[in-house]
Amino acid sequence: MQFHLNGFKGSRDPLQLLHTGEQEPDFQSSLPEEVDVLIIGAGPAGQLLGTQLSRFPNITTRIIESKPARLEQGQADGLQCRTIEIFEAFGFSERVLKEAYWVNETTFWSPTEDGKGLRRTGRIRDTEEGLSEFPHVILNQARLHDLWLDAMKGSATRLEPSYSRQMSSVTIPEEGPVEVEIERVDEAHKGQKETVRAKYVVGCDGARSGVRRAMGYEMKGDFANQAWGVMDALVVTDFPDLRLKTAIHSANEGSILIIPREGGYLARFYIEMDKLDPDERIASKNVTAESLIDTAKRIFHPFTFDVRHIAYWSVYEVGQRLTDHFDDVPKAEREQRNPRVFIAGDACHTHSAKAGQGMNVSMNDAYNLGWKIASVLHGTADPKLLHTYNDERQGIAKLLIDFDRKISKLFAAKPKGKDGTDDKDAIDPAVFQEYFEQQGRFMAGVATKYHPGLLTSSDTSHQDLAKGFEIGTRFQSCQVLRLADAKPVQLGHVMDADGRWRLVLFGDKADPISPSSPLHKTCEFLLNTLIPKYTPAKADIDSVLDVRAVLQQSRRSISISELPEILLPRKGVFGIQDYEKVFTDEASYGYGFGEIFKNRGIDAEKGCVVVVRPDQYVSAVVPLGEEGHGMLVGFFGGFMKEQTRENGVNGTHGTNGHV
Repeated sequence: MQFHLNGFKGSRDPLQLLHTGEQEPDFQSSLPEEVDVLIIGAGPAGQLLGTQLSRFPNITTRIIESKPARLEQGQADGLQCRTIEIFEAFGFSERVLKEAYWVNETTFWSPTEDGKGLRRTGRIRDTEEGLSEFPHVILNQARLHDLWLDAMKGSATRLEPSYSRQMSSVTIPEEGPVEVEIERVDEAHKGQKETVRAKYVVGCDGARSGVRRAMGYEMKGDFANQAWGVMDALVVTDFPDLRLKTAIHSANEGSILIIPREGGYLARFYIEMDKLDPDERIASKNVTAESLIDTAKRIFHPFTFDVRHIAYWSVYEVGQRLTDHFDDVPKAEREQRNPRVFIAGDACHTHSAKAGQGMNVSMNDAYNLGWKIASVLHGTADPKLLHTYNDERQGIAKLLIDFDRKISKLFAAKPKGKDGTDDKDAIDPAVFQEYFEQQGRFMAGVATKYHPGLLTSSDTSHQDLAKGFEIGTRFQSCQVLRLADAKPVQLGHVMDADGRWRLVLFGDKADPISPSSPLHKTCEFLLNTLIPKYTPAKADIDSVLDVRAVLQQSRRSISISELPEILLPRKGVFGIQDYEKVFTDEASYGYGFGEIFKNRGIDAEKGCVVVVRPDQYVSAVVPLGEEGHGMLVGFFGGFMKEQTRENGVNGTHGTNGHV
């Protein structure tokens, strides 16, 4: 965490970037007639996107939300390991980890051999060893919304959603701003209309998305003939695994998934209901809280299940539906124009809740999109970059739908008995557990791999230089030691959600101070050629491409002031040196040894450069030295805009902030 670059800012919470305006902005009274980005909907996707864009004072962003105020009760609660990594990039992972329930183990219960009881048939570690430095956790969606609101409000723009406003229509002309008509729904202003013209519009407005309809797209897929109830409750029971994530398959009464909630007492129960006829809807069943409790009691039998208080309950139908395209430019027209309207989250894909994917995938959609829009608005990237949002996220959504269809079927299937008279869809409980374990990486959110394209290099010829940083996958953090102050640091945690690319230089065996070393030569190339080419004049030298280095040599043998200039850059209005760019791969005081070269398969003889996107995915692995220099020029030249240079210099003593 770095602050005070341009002068002492006081002793307030450093996560709250101090607003420099004369007064706090008003987001409720009215909307501006023109904005850069208009976000429709303040759910998890809309809030992440808003938080990302709120960090850029020169981008005008607004979020409209039909609800009158913050969310009081949310439906989603599971947060994947990958999602916590994203929270770290936004600065509030510690708050989530302190409050949340940690899912450390998952147990599986099946019928006893006589079919009259239940027995534990499996207990597994929930998250694979070494998958992430963060756990899988449970936290109420409404609480998460508050954390996003805090992060937005603490930004330089002080952004917050504009409440009690719903979109009436969207007009998408062939050129120019997108026009959105908005109706106020609060009693004091009911029926009043506002018109906003936006360079970009993002529909985060749920499964019934008006933005999706305005683009002429529809959800495709089927509702399964299965209904489930969900209940957050305080219960008294003699069932031993109430505080573990637990899947129960009874002999004849259906299934339950237990998700313990934060706070130590509350738990969520997903309860299988009766199957629906092909044309039947759950509303016709007249389900009540009492009927949910009765069903749960039958599934838990012979264990007791005494509900003392219900905090929330609902019913839903399991279905998997997907939108064909996530932006307003059909594939046939992408060479002629670039996207200006997008959809994210539930507006793109809907599915069951039991695998804990919806909120997580929605936020990953928004994280993928936000930095791209910002880069285009800042003029550092070509607008064609925006096509990659649909290219990357639509494929991930397809994988999600296929996964959810399979796991929903397994959850609802009856367990196989020993008498051979089973239902044709019955499964062996061991098969369910095996599939659950096989899909662990997907459920943790770390199985995403982007295919070769504009942002993911197709050249894998140097992948062996960094086997643990597979091109197309997220950059998996590992502990290193900061050279300047011997502090142990998770390398992934320096990659904040600030829109910057990271070039991580893993040093070779040669002396990094020697001008003839491959590392030193690469640093000189970056300083004198690549970075000036893409960094706006007067901006900080690391505002677009942020260079970090991990050295093999001990900190005791290296003088930081003798390292290449790009590793000790001068920044801000005073030209202050940044001492936090260089790390070593050695033991710390009291926190062990990350062994990043060994654990991430880095070639210790040759070293390499790992190119990391602003959303923390690996774009390329290239060698140190001239061959790598050419590969970097070719890669960034594919989508970045060359910047105007003043007096032949970029970014030496620039203005504060990232562009």
